[in-house]
Amino acid sequence: MLSLPVLNMAGEKVDEIKLSGAVFGIKPNAVALHQMVVSYLASQRQGTKSALTRSEVSGGGRKPWRQKGTGRARQGSTRSPQWRHGGVVFAPKPRKYGFTVNKKVKKLAMRSAFSSKASESNVVVVDDVSSDKFRTKTFVKMFDAIGVQGKTLMILHQPSEKVVRSVRNIPKVKTISTGTLSVYDVLNAEKLVFSRDAVGFIQEVYS
Repeated sequence: MLSLPVLNMAGEKVDEIKLSGAVFGIKPNAVALHQMVVSYLASQRQGTKSALTRSEVSGGGRKPWRQKGTGRARQGSTRSPQWRHGGVVFAPKPRKYGFTVNKKVKKLAMRSAFSSKASESNVVVVDDVSSDKFRTKTFVKMFDAIGVQGKTLMILHQPSEKVVRSVRNIPKVKTISTGTLSVYDVLNAEKLVFSRDAVGFIQEVYS
């Protein structure tokens, strides 16, 4: 079981927390992680490309010339794919690229992502992340105090609007609630900053 110091927003240690080995201490499963990342990226695709087949292009109802006797190849429509302004062979149509992943694989992938970050000492726990006003400077000071730089994912249980809107002005920092977590976001960040209640909720859900 991994123990981490719990810091306040000034970077001072106020307590210590034990992380569950079932969530933060397993051997990462590369197959589950890969499957979840591919699923996430596939879901981000718009899938809106579209083209017309020969049956959907307007015109072309009349046979261009008679079948025999002209010396030219037989043609049935000026909207065939080989004609200019003709339809497209196997034309792409709007579709969804996303696919579902087994629930057990989802949980395993999330535990693997957390364990990977914990093993690299890239997890920080803050006692209470809050603000009584919209002020970005407050959180810039907090990240400096807790020693976090670079691409950061801050995971809060129920983030307030003041916190979310204040932090979103900081480059390379993203705030997310425990209910909208994704494996991709966890792996894409260099550092994970948890609030204490977020850690408790995550350990309850994924253990």
